Amino acid sequence: MDALKGRNQTTKGIWIAKARGIEPCTIVMDLEGTDGRERGEDDTAFEKQSSLFALAISDIVLINMWCHDIGREQAANRPLLKTVFQVMMRLFSSQKTTLLFVVRDKTKTPFERLEPILREDVQKIWDTVSKPQAYKDTALSEFFNVEVTALASYEEKEELFKKQVAQLRQRFLNSIAPGGLAGDRRGVIPASGFSFSAQQIWKVIRENKDLDIPAHQVMVATVRCEEIANEKLRHLTSDEAWLELEGAIRSGPVSGFGKKLGSILDAYLSAYDMETLHYDKGVRKAKRQQLESEALKLVHPAFQTMLGHLRSKALEQFKIDIEQSLQNGKEFAVSVRECTKSSMLEFDKGFADVAIKQANWDATKAMEKLRRDIEAHADSLRRAKLSKLKDDYENKLTEALAAPVESLFDTGGKDTWASIRKLYKRETENAISWLSTSLRGFELDRVTLDSMVTDLRNYARGIVGKKAKEEAGKVLMRMKDRFSNVFSHDNDSMPRVWTGKEDIRAIARDARAAALNVLCTLVAIRLDGKTDKIENILYSTLLDGAVKKSGSMEGLADPLSSSTWEEVSPKDVLIPPVQCKSIWRQFNAETEYTIAQAISAQEAHRRNNNWLPPPWAILAIAILGFNEFMMLLRNPLYLMVIFVLYLLTKAIWVQLDIAQEFRHGMLSGLLVLSSRFIPTVMNILGKIVDEGQTRQQTPQHSQLYPSVSSQNLQSQTLRQATVSDSLPASCSSSAISSDSDIEH
Repeated sequence: MDALKGRNQTTKGIWIAKARGIEPCTIVMDLEGTDGRERGEDDTAFEKQSSLFALAISDIVLINMWCHDIGREQAANRPLLKTVFQVMMRLFSSQKTTLLFVVRDKTKTPFERLEPILREDVQKIWDTVSKPQAYKDTALSEFFNVEVTALASYEEKEELFKKQVAQLRQRFLNSIAPGGLAGDRRGVIPASGFSFSAQQIWKVIRENKDLDIPAHQVMVATVRCEEIANEKLRHLTSDEAWLELEGAIRSGPVSGFGKKLGSILDAYLSAYDMETLHYDKGVRKAKRQQLESEALKLVHPAFQTMLGHLRSKALEQFKIDIEQSLQNGKEFAVSVRECTKSSMLEFDKGFADVAIKQANWDATKAMEKLRRDIEAHADSLRRAKLSKLKDDYENKLTEALAAPVESLFDTGGKDTWASIRKLYKRETENAISWLSTSLRGFELDRVTLDSMVTDLRNYARGIVGKKAKEEAGKVLMRMKDRFSNVFSHDNDSMPRVWTGKEDIRAIARDARAAALNVLCTLVAIRLDGKTDKIENILYSTLLDGAVKKSGSMEGLADPLSSSTWEEVSPKDVLIPPVQCKSIWRQFNAETEYTIAQAISAQEAHRRNNNWLPPPWAILAIAILGFNEFMMLLRNPLYLMVIFVLYLLTKAIWVQLDIAQEFRHGMLSGLLVLSSRFIPTVMNILGKIVDEGQTRQQTPQHSQLYPSVSSQNLQSQTLRQATVSDSLPASCSSSAISSDSDIEH
């Protein structure tokens, strides 16, 4: 230091070096000192930290003190020593350190008077220190060995000063020896661990907040700035403009939200700046940041609400835009991309109006939420559109397959399943082709597209399977209808008339074969086109051979005693083999009556149309009645009588409709004729009598129409009888009239 240039700081920080000429090896640290002008009153933390560091790692601590500062508070560093002592006992283990107070520029005051005062001050500092419970009653001598020495003034007594310094230097020789200046060296750190120990001690000291005691000005600034900040925050909470803006936000979006909120915050922050202008800059800035943070925390919910309004508005706009786009005929995926981009741009534009300059708030989360909402709505709309497309094509498949398949089952033959497969394949491929074309605009992935195609194909298969199951449930009725149709109609679909010439056995076999074909068709679903032996088994078992009765040995050989069909998947079986046998038995039982009726009708027709006697009877009549026949030829009067009797019998035959009555059986015919015979004869005779009276009352009629010869009369009578034979019973009166003419 050059005394001519004034006083200033000569050491900054901590300097360390090995002392020369002192044994054993001694490390010397030079600290910058305390109460320096360069650091000022606001930076005392380093002074405390460096002092505590020196006490923690040193065996001997030299404390320079001006002679005239003894007895003072701040100048004698009493607060500093108090803080250092207190923290040292709490942070570090006890080790005895020598405190060597070097009294500089000794005055006329005797050393013997200065030393007790200095020791008393140190003891008072120790007594007032707040100690941990473990060291509550520990004496100062347990931690520190206090030594005091004095040096003359360097400026006034330079030679004496140097001499005293040399003497003090000698005290450091053999300082660690018993009775040396270092004193008790408990917890000595080896030289190899000194560097690491010093680093750890300095780290602990730097992290300890007890040494960071602010200056008085800083403390005042802290309290006052905090009061002003709290006051401004309280006024902001009840500000009318803010409350009005907050209320408007709850009901909907507010235009110019960012500018309005920013101006409100600016007003309170500016007022804070004006009122704290004269306080410590660091404290003022820190409290301003705290005020700004609290204010932003207060208004942040309104900001989030505004973002929610923007998100809802953008989402609603997306819904409107995509509906309009789809109505205009654009593809779905393209519409989603365009409308999403438009909605996100709308949100960005709205966010620029919401943002405030005081906060660096971003809308990342809100934008992600909006994007998720848009994607969710797009997915929902996509599912709805795809579901509608699926339903439409399923309905088309139902219309294209249900009725035709039912018709094929109704009129089917041996190629029924071939026709159904052809129809199924054609309609399914058409529907899949149309569906694939409709799905191009959705830009679906291959897995989803294949899944929808598979579902549509399975649905078509399900329609056929459902119809097949319905028809299988009505198989007995279908078999009886097919049997009745084939049995009761000929090849030209005309109803059969059982005249006695038909082969009922052959017709019944053909009808049963047709009915069995219906059963063969409905026992299983054959959409895969695989060949099976079902038809052969049913024909050979049910039609060609009689159904075997239940028996232990016969049941094992019966191919219809199983519950499954070979070469047919169980899920495709409609009627198991054992049920086919039961259905066939019931079918035979219910169709036997129809066959019996046909046989009865055939026999009745034969009886009704066979009126001539047998040939042997005709021959016997001719031989035995030859004499009577010759007698009639010799006497024509008998022939006339026989002819008249023939006409009368013919009239009665026609009137009673004997042939029709005997169609219902011999017994019933006789009963009906016996009740109607006498009234009919009396009726005929009455008409003859009436005709005769009419003839007598009109003699002119006989004159105008003379009697004809017997030959003409006979021919006329024959014609009338012939006509009456062809007329119904109700028209027999003409024949009666003819008879009356003959008799007349």
